Amino acid sequence: MLSRTAAQLYWMSRYLERAENLVRMLDVAHSLSLLPQSHGASAELAAPLAVTGTLDAFGGRHAKLDGDRLLTFMALDLDNPASVLSCLKFARENAHAVRGQITAEMWEAINATWLEARTLPQRGISSVSGFFDWVKERSHLFRGATYGTLQRNDAYCFIRLGTFAERADNTARLLDVKAHLIVPSHSESAPHFYAWSALLRSLSAFEAYHAAYRDSLDGRRVAELLILRPDVPRSLRACCDEIRSILPQIEAVLGAADAGRHVKRLAGKLAIKLEYGAIDEILEMDLHAWLTDFLADSAVLSEAIRAAYFEAA
Repeated sequence: MLSRTAAQLYWMSRYLERAENLVRMLDVAHSLSLLPQSHGASAELAAPLAVTGTLDAFGGRHAKLDGDRLLTFMALDLDNPASVLSCLKFARENAHAVRGQITAEMWEAINATWLEARTLPQRGISSVSGFFDWVKERSHLFRGATYGTLQRNDAYCFIRLGTFAERADNTARLLDVKAHLIVPSHSESAPHFYAWSALLRSLSAFEAYHAAYRDSLDGRRVAELLILRPDVPRSLRACCDEIRSILPQIEAVLGAADAGRHVKRLAGKLAIKLEYGAIDEILEMDLHAWLTDFLADSAVLSEAIRAAYFEAA
């Protein structure tokens, strides 16, 4: 497989996963900003901008932060490369470049998504929650088509690698924004309850929390679930375990053992750190500091993946 093709498959899946993650964040921010128990509508609305690093870009174009402006900027603005619409566009462009490597069902899913999405700036969004659900459903459709129709080859490996690399990054950033609410305390105040509930729902982990702990929401357990539980699909450990298991398959199909050895070592280091981690040690260190280190390590891993597999020999 050409390195350029591998990169396009990888980024196709990353952009589609990013679009889904964005609407999850926007959904939570929108819901929390409307609650009387919220810590402040402005703080909640600013969270997606903080996670995506677009606070300054938004401030340069809008004098005031409100729900409508945030939705327009983060969902429909093609001049914002971090918007949902931009992510769908980039995903479709990469898919078009690798049509010979993906199945007809995968191409139809992603192409139809973009054809409908590009009309949204003119039509507008009639239902905010309906838009969020639509993006998630389209992402699920593509992922299901990939799992159900694509041969387990090098293309499949790079698509899955992109998905979990993006998912781990998003979970860590979303947790970091809410890190000040997850401290070694036993506060069960209404604001904390709604914030923890919204965080879990944004990562599709609300039901998993109650299945695992069968108790009221607690910041320590929320952090443990989203960082260390291997059975929660969007937890950091689950994502890193998947990355560690995918990399040897990529080496096998590409014959890139030498180039991939460093990548495997970095991925294994991250996975082992989570496998043998303890939530009390993480919280004692300070959750924000721990997540900052994780994001730095994740960025190093992403760069190593690029250098090993996406640079032409």
